[in-house]
Formats: sequence, structure tokens, C-alpha cells
Amino acid sequence: QVQLVESGGGSVQAGGSLRLSCVASGNTGPNFCLGWFRQSPGKEREWVAASQFGGGDTHYADPVKGRFIISQENKQKTVYLHMDNLIPEDTGMYFCAADRECTVIGGHWLIAGTASWGLGTQVTVSS
Repeated sequence: QVQLVESGGGSVQAGGSLRLSCVASGNTGPNFCLGWFRQSPGKEREWVAASQFGGGDTHYADPVKGRFIISQENKQKTVYLHMDNLIPEDTGMYFCAADRECTVIGGHWLIAGTASWGLGTQVTVSS
């Protein structure tokens, strides 16, 4: 079982920046994927970015490419989401997720049903 704790959400004006953190604990194994999804009221959950621990790649959804950067600290089992040039459409609850692999196909992370999830952290971007 993997536990995930997110932090770093908040309220900013458009054009501002935020950094989210997600710390994983428990039985992750040496190779695993940590990433982020977001969801706004009335909308479906949307994948944002993912990072493969154990020497793997990083992946981004098209709406955030060039504005968001995902990075990791291997020993701390922590992933960060650096968000720049935020726009109101970025508003939502951001959830950290952990899976064995970052299976990204067709611009979507095909996360397993057995994946672990955090409780989320709210990001609000005002215009």
C-alpha cells in the first residue's frame, strides 16, 4: 500500500506561479510512477503530468506543456509540480497518484485501477 500526501496549493492571480509537492510512503518499490491529475467542478478528471522514478521519463498533457515542470527527489520519494504562467483554466483540485508505470498513450496516462491517490490540494487562479 502506498500513501500520498500533497501540499502547496493556494490562490494566485493569472500569470502567477505555484509549486505542488507530493510525498510517497509505503511499499512503492524502486521503480514507480508519480504524477498529477486535476479536477474542476462539473468536469472530468484530467491528467496533468507524470514522472517515472528509477531513471524513467517525464510526461505532460498538452494544456500544460511549456508552463508546468514535474521534478522528483528520488531518496525522498517526492514529486514536485512547478506551475508557471497560471491561467484560470488551471483552477481545480490537484491529486497526486502513484502507479507502477507511467503508461502514457495518446496524450493520456492510462493509470491502473489499483493506483494510489492522495486527498488533493486546491489550486485557484483568478483572472
